[in-house]
Amino acid sequence: MGKKKKKRAQLPFRLNILFLFVFLLFSGLILQLGVVQILNGEEAQNEVNRTENTVSEIPVPRGKMYDRFGRLVLDNEPVRSITYTAPKNGAKPEDRLKLAEKLAEYIDIEDAEDKVRERDRREYWFLLNEDEAFEKLSEEEKEAMDNGEQYNTILERITEEDLAEIEWDDSLLEVIAIKKELDAATELSPHIVKNEGVTEEEYARVSEHLNELQGIDATIDWNRISAVEGTFSDIIGSVSSTERGIPKENEQYYLSRGYSPNDRVGISGLEEQYEAELKGTKEKVEYITNSKGEVVSSEIVTEGRRGNDLMLTIDMELQQAVDKIVREELQTAIEMHPAKNKYMSDALVVMMDPQTGEVLTMSGQHYDREEDEYRNQSYRTLYDAHRPGSAVKGATILAGMDAGVIKPGTVFNDTTIKIGQLKKSSYRNLGSVDDIEALQKSSNVYMFHIAMRMAGEFNYHYGMKSMNFDPASFTTMRNYFKQFGLGVETGIDYPYEATGYVGPDPRGGNLLDFAIGQYDTYTTMQLAQYVSTLANDGYRIRPRLVSEIRSPKPDRDKLGPVVESFNTDVLNKMEMDEKYLDRVHEGFRRVITQGTGVGHGWDSLSEYKVAAKTGTAENEVYEDGKKLADTENLSLVGYAPYDEPEVAFAIIVPNNGTGGSQYDINHKIGTRIIKKYFELKENRDKDGVEKELKQSKEGKEEVEEIEED
Repeated sequence: MGKKKKKRAQLPFRLNILFLFVFLLFSGLILQLGVVQILNGEEAQNEVNRTENTVSEIPVPRGKMYDRFGRLVLDNEPVRSITYTAPKNGAKPEDRLKLAEKLAEYIDIEDAEDKVRERDRREYWFLLNEDEAFEKLSEEEKEAMDNGEQYNTILERITEEDLAEIEWDDSLLEVIAIKKELDAATELSPHIVKNEGVTEEEYARVSEHLNELQGIDATIDWNRISAVEGTFSDIIGSVSSTERGIPKENEQYYLSRGYSPNDRVGISGLEEQYEAELKGTKEKVEYITNSKGEVVSSEIVTEGRRGNDLMLTIDMELQQAVDKIVREELQTAIEMHPAKNKYMSDALVVMMDPQTGEVLTMSGQHYDREEDEYRNQSYRTLYDAHRPGSAVKGATILAGMDAGVIKPGTVFNDTTIKIGQLKKSSYRNLGSVDDIEALQKSSNVYMFHIAMRMAGEFNYHYGMKSMNFDPASFTTMRNYFKQFGLGVETGIDYPYEATGYVGPDPRGGNLLDFAIGQYDTYTTMQLAQYVSTLANDGYRIRPRLVSEIRSPKPDRDKLGPVVESFNTDVLNKMEMDEKYLDRVHEGFRRVITQGTGVGHGWDSLSEYKVAAKTGTAENEVYEDGKKLADTENLSLVGYAPYDEPEVAFAIIVPNNGTGGSQYDINHKIGTRIIKKYFELKENRDKDGVEKELKQSKEGKEEVEEIEED
């Protein structure tokens, strides 16, 4: 009996141990639940919300562009589009393939064969033969490689014999091309599958079968369309395609600013420069997804708003007229003297308001000899730099006066200069000339004397063995030129501009060449800023292509209120005596009335009071390091009217044939563009267009604000 009692006593003890263990287990579980509920509850709930509710952004049409008179230059053209929105966490490759097969029944893909690469074919084979594909790897390789390495290795080992098992007909290639687009989509962000050439039938068929095409939608997209037949299009720039999306080289920049990888952005010209204004505000859509990541419903959170509009400074009517003039004169020069002008291919013109810096026209005409066609290439006025010749002599005169090496009325004898083996002269001996006559008659020798004195040589005599030369004089001369915008960026609102070639050899002979525009090179825009600075009494103004940014209006035919207006931006002021500038103004005036401009048609335009300076610069043509020919650059800079300048211009025609002025193309272009400018102005004055523009810039914002209220 004692034994039995002892055994009964041990049973409750074991049960107590078990109960204690269970109690501790449940206590730990309750404690863990408390931690999750109390400490991490908000974070867990946010995670649930992110999974179930996701906000996506849909691009909107870009802002438009108008010329200075409010005439439409660049618009958006609506186009039918087929898009794909990938589900949360993506879709399986086999599911995307099935979707592509369904979609291929309703749309056609042009040039599908060109869009399908060798790798795309291998990926398709892999999807159809996954088990066989993994047999191409050994067990050791599978253990040593991650999933990505395995996949790429398998693709590399797919043979031509493997691919030959599949019949690659047009219908299959269309499926693969569609699948490529589906693969490129990011989750919950609409990706364009096709937006070029979508027919009404395709659009309708897709719309009717959306219930069986998970993630596919038939929407309206947009394309950029010029309203001026391509004129000025290279300056306007371009937008990337959805295939390219944001530029890879600036990917982080765009992603950090809310862009999606396949967003279209400005990649050149004004489209790039003003991307932040033109892009607009995306429409925000909240997608509700289920546990599988599939979209079950959506709601617009924020309405989209197309981008702001740009008011250009360009006079598009003048731009088109100048393009025509420049092209006609370039064509005439080439056809009239095909042998001498065999290397002539460009003519470049810039016209601007010297008081405000507003660019009125930028015309670059290029002759492609291989294609035998003329093309608008206005960008060359910013990118191509050339020796301008005597056009820069106004800057040389002012540098000499301000540095104190000459003064108003200083006279030099224009005859051949000889220093050692160096001989330099003007186109003929001009006799005694002062500073004004030096500009009027385009004296090289006068500029040489200024350069020599800037270098420290005040006692020149014919046949001297050497001259005093301070190397710092080159820097001094260039610094003066830079104050006019020569050799530095003009500051124009454009993504890129060249500053020209800076000669690397600071010798005395090169300094003399520099003084007459035969050493460093400058762009047409730099020359336009230089002559505008002269016309504007020494104020160097930043050139502008955009005068205003305006918010969009629902009415397509009306301009919205001004968001930002750009005022005249003075970059620097030439700190010199005004009488120096007056001497240069008089010299430029006499070029047209008594000097090198006489006999070139300017006398018929005397009412416009043009002041100008011509230039001819030697220019060698090279190919593969071999000199082909000696040519000349012809230039012309000027402004009008000379007493109250309202328009300045610069013209460069590179590689004119040598052997005399067989065709004075720079004067032909100059007289025609000035005549056209004032003809248009007179017509607009009669119609009240100029007055309307002035009112628009000064008070239209207030009127629009009242209308909005």
